[in-house]
Amino acid sequence: MTVLIKKATVVNEGTSQKVDVLIQDDTIAEIGNNIITDEQLKASNSIEVVDASGCFLLPGIIDDHVHFRQPGLTQKADMATESRAAAAGGVTTVFDMPNTVPQTTTLEALDEKFDIAAKECVVNYSFFFGATNDNVPLFERLDRHRIPGIKLFMGSSTGNMLVDKRLSLDRIFSTSPLPIMTHCEDTSIINANMAEAKRLFGDDPDVTHHAEIRSREACVECSRLAIELARNHKAKLHIAHISTAEELELIDIADNNITAEAVIGHLMFSDVDYKRLGTLIKVNPAIKGIADRDALRRALADGRISVVGTDHAPHLLADKEGGCAKAASGMPIIQYSLPSMLSLVDEEVISIERLVELMCHNPARIFSVRDRGFIRKGYKADLVIVRPGSPWKVSREGILSKCGWSPLEGNEFNWLVERTICCGKTVYANGMIQDTTAAEEVKFR
Repeated sequence: MTVLIKKATVVNEGTSQKVDVLIQDDTIAEIGNNIITDEQLKASNSIEVVDASGCFLLPGIIDDHVHFRQPGLTQKADMATESRAAAAGGVTTVFDMPNTVPQTTTLEALDEKFDIAAKECVVNYSFFFGATNDNVPLFERLDRHRIPGIKLFMGSSTGNMLVDKRLSLDRIFSTSPLPIMTHCEDTSIINANMAEAKRLFGDDPDVTHHAEIRSREACVECSRLAIELARNHKAKLHIAHISTAEELELIDIADNNITAEAVIGHLMFSDVDYKRLGTLIKVNPAIKGIADRDALRRALADGRISVVGTDHAPHLLADKEGGCAKAASGMPIIQYSLPSMLSLVDEEVISIERLVELMCHNPARIFSVRDRGFIRKGYKADLVIVRPGSPWKVSREGILSKCGWSPLEGNEFNWLVERTICCGKTVYANGMIQDTTAAEEVKFR
């Protein structure tokens, strides 16, 4: 199949220019002007022409941080529904987290996920392998060309994936052949804060206390330790969902071995939104103050934040009932991550070229993704076409995530995802999922 995308402004590797892109099967074949003449087009009935006048063409978004819940938690979400939501948001590649049922902490559980994804995902996929206190010997048996890295719940309890023993942490950081992506919150600090909150406010403190319980101190101390371990062992560290201004001060942009991710929830919301949205925005680490949100936004531009992901984590609305102790933490957001970031482009927080660095190029670089994340000849044709100046509102009926809700319901965006192309096939266009056979397993260098 041959597809010619014409008249778009192509945003790639720091530039925006009007050029055409030719796709042959699953690959970008040519980039330039007059790749195929009008006469050749008229003479051929086998070339699909996509007129992208007035639109921007970006590399497909790589989301390095999703929870698609399968296997074991499919009442909340599954790979089929959430990958469709991803496609509708311009996301063509996802890296799924290991805290499923069973947890992805054995080779058998990892293989099971790949088998499910091959049947269910409509966008490209891979999976983090979860670290525990005792599974380090498995690291040497991992195929580093199949997975992006090791996920480490460092000092934050997620079933038996809590790793807070210094000896275990040293073994993980000294042994991992892959990037280590950390969730950094200190459980001892959180537990003490929760006990005090319950003493003051009862067994289920209101969600407005969430950022006091899962406090900035809990985040900063744990992130500081992660950086110390990475430097001691010369490991490659990627700190997930940074939520405080203080953590940003720990990041040295000259150190390529230590990178940081911000997620949509911490960039779009602040603690003032708890009054309006309640537990719909309860996430771990907690959404904090306006000053933290604004510091994160500044860090998008100055290089301290390298990647924007989603931490897409669907729950049923029934799971979100209660307060700090009872309501589940996590929100579904992947369908609206790119429009959210494009709203920050409109607000001049970042340029559209920087957006592409954060959501496409840098995830590919940090995790050594093979032949994706850039609009280059010979690379996989993972692309998204977005149209500016096209206002629309998030409505419940348009939500593709299985849980059926979004904290962004009612929000208006000015950029429309018109078409998502995955491996050369249109998986989303005209407001609907199209091809469901395009996706493939991501490979890493």
